[in-house]
Amino acid sequence: MNTPPDRRKEAKRPVTIPPFEDQPPQLDRVSAYDERHLASYIRLLDAEAEGADWREAVAIIFGVDPVKEPDRAKLVHDSHLARAHWMRDKGYRHLLEPRLH
Repeated sequence: MNTPPDRRKEAKRPVTIPPFEDQPPQLDRVSAYDERHLASYIRLLDAEAEGADWREAVAIIFGVDPVKEPDRAKLVHDSHLARAHWMRDKGYRHLLEPRLH
């Protein structure tokens, strides 16, 4: 079965990584940074649940080469995974609250 041409273009689009800091903000509320990185947090949690190697996860999710930048790669992975745990366990509640404009 052939894929329609417009669907083939979608499949070839590279995954874009939102700009990120080496460490996410450590606030007791959800930040704009957290909202931009929800997909990254979910991907980190999925990788952890699947037992994926952290080096593979940081390379795929953030585009950081753990061979060339081992200290930075570990910091990016661990700090974002910790924030992902916070979002999963506590931060999600803030997403349900009304927005202040």
